[in-house]
Amino acid sequence: MLFNSLTFVVFFVVVLTAYWTLRSWEARKNLLLAASYLFYGTWNPPFALLLFATTTLDFWLGARIAAAGSPRARRSWLVASLVSNLSMLGFFKYGNFLLENTRALLALGGISYQPPHLDLFLPIGISFYTFHSLSYTLDVYRGTTQPTRSLRDFVLAVSFFPQLVAGPIVRAADFLPQAVQPPKPDTRRFIWGLLLMTLGLFEKTVLADTLLSNSAEKVFGYHGPLASLDAWTGVLAFSGQIFFDFAGYSTTAIGAALTLGFHLKDNFRFPYAAVGFSDFWRRWHISLSTFLRDYLYIPLGGNRAGVVRAAINLMIVMFIGGLWHGAAWTFVVWGVIHGLCLVLERVLRAVFKEATWTEALGVQILLGLGTYAAVCFAWVFFRAGDFGSALRLVMAMTGRLPVAGDAILPTRDILQVALVTAGLLTAHWLLRHTSMEAAVARTPRWLLTGVWTVMLCTIILTQGNGNAFIYFQF
Repeated sequence: MLFNSLTFVVFFVVVLTAYWTLRSWEARKNLLLAASYLFYGTWNPPFALLLFATTTLDFWLGARIAAAGSPRARRSWLVASLVSNLSMLGFFKYGNFLLENTRALLALGGISYQPPHLDLFLPIGISFYTFHSLSYTLDVYRGTTQPTRSLRDFVLAVSFFPQLVAGPIVRAADFLPQAVQPPKPDTRRFIWGLLLMTLGLFEKTVLADTLLSNSAEKVFGYHGPLASLDAWTGVLAFSGQIFFDFAGYSTTAIGAALTLGFHLKDNFRFPYAAVGFSDFWRRWHISLSTFLRDYLYIPLGGNRAGVVRAAINLMIVMFIGGLWHGAAWTFVVWGVIHGLCLVLERVLRAVFKEATWTEALGVQILLGLGTYAAVCFAWVFFRAGDFGSALRLVMAMTGRLPVAGDAILPTRDILQVALVTAGLLTAHWLLRHTSMEAAVARTPRWLLTGVWTVMLCTIILTQGNGNAFIYFQF
């Protein structure tokens, strides 16, 4: 069930109406739980059982961790949670990837091995709900949250339908306290939630799918040499597409949760206005970056064990972050590029830490544009289907093709991508030091109403394609 579908609109209206009609808080939570499993089950009903099994196992393991009488026992129960979650994720998402790489390694040693192909259907959103559930046992082990006695509340925390299949990655420790007391009806919060849902769907259906996706598909799907202008246009189109697609989903999810009285944390804060890659990861997919920081980077030692160790830790985190996105070495290279840029940034900050000229507006803008260009370069490996396609694009972007590249995009598409990209970067830079809430609060009501109306009308006019969200595949 896609957010950008009529089916979801009907589903959401029915759930929302029934939710606020019920007086009992327990009945409301039961309704949300049933709706969440119905929402997930529309893709593949048997995988709803897998979701429930994962959740109930972590609920039981969380109780065992809290009740354990020794550090060794606590670690054992935590290891059981890690193994169960990561082995399930590894089997479905990386099974064929591991078998194929095993075959390649054995071939290097002269050993012929033909592994079976696992005919697996990847459970939608498995990377997200695995982290939702795993955050609970990790936080219970760290002592930052107490185990809940309500299996229903924990199952709801993991399966809550707005964030279930593509985030944000909501930690149980953030959701469970909200399940204790019923939210009070709040008209302003409800309207703000509807506005966010409208904005998110506008980003997805109008900006990502209608204005940008076609150019990105043409360029990344072309197997011949490309003209530099077309290559850059396609990469810029994808950089905008993936932002509007993923941020659109997160914004819609946060808005839907607000209409139900739940608060989910922001997942994006104008990332294309970032100055440096550390700033970028404080603004892009925040729920993933903070998850990796808290549960991987800091336990590895963070930056407490010296410069070299901190650099190694960063590379490990970004390697895993890249692999989390997909079972392909192109995703790993994307993560490694980000890791190298983070390490380089730390070195440069250490060299120029006393230089006040780096804080000048002009320098900040240049550094921001440099960051954006490097992010776009990394997106090539994220989007390309293989290294051959990625390298052809990189060579076209840098003008290093041995032959003249083909111009495959019409002038209209190039101008369209340029205008959307310019608007995106301008908006991010104007809002980089504020928030969406503050910006809306400063907007005259007549203008806000007009913009909201335009977004609704364009969503209706462009809704027909029903493209799935990019991050559903992760």
